Amino acid sequence: MSGIIIVGVDGSGTSKKAAESARDLAVALNASLHVVSAFDTSRTEVVGSGSEKWIVTDADAAEHVARTVAESLGEGVEVTYSAAWGRPADALIQEAVTMKARIIVVGNRRMQGIGRLLGSVANSVAHNAPCDVYIANTYDAD
Repeated sequence: MSGIIIVGVDGSGTSKKAAESARDLAVALNASLHVVSAFDTSRTEVVGSGSEKWIVTDADAAEHVARTVAESLGEGVEVTYSAAWGRPADALIQEAVTMKARIIVVGNRRMQGIGRLLGSVANSVAHNAPCDVYIANTYDAD
């Protein structure tokens, strides 16, 4: 098959499990994997002491999450990562459009009970994706 598989992560155990499923799918399909973490605020914070100061943004934190997950996925597949602006579902869909992804992988967290009524990332992606969507079973994570 080849192509690009995109997976969304937020630092939770469920998103890590979805990323592992995405990696396995990428290996099986001879595809590359792109790990995305969304952010929808533009807060900045200055940290440091003395003359050494750093500016930390929500984009930095999201990229750190994506990089940490990407680095944990091991060998056997080409893995890239990025932070993307927007609500998680919108950010994943936009990344899929931009990268011409073949598949978006999301976890099934909050697809039961009240979360199902109010909506979920998986539900939004499944209804609006420009490509195939794989919903990984993540109920036993976290």
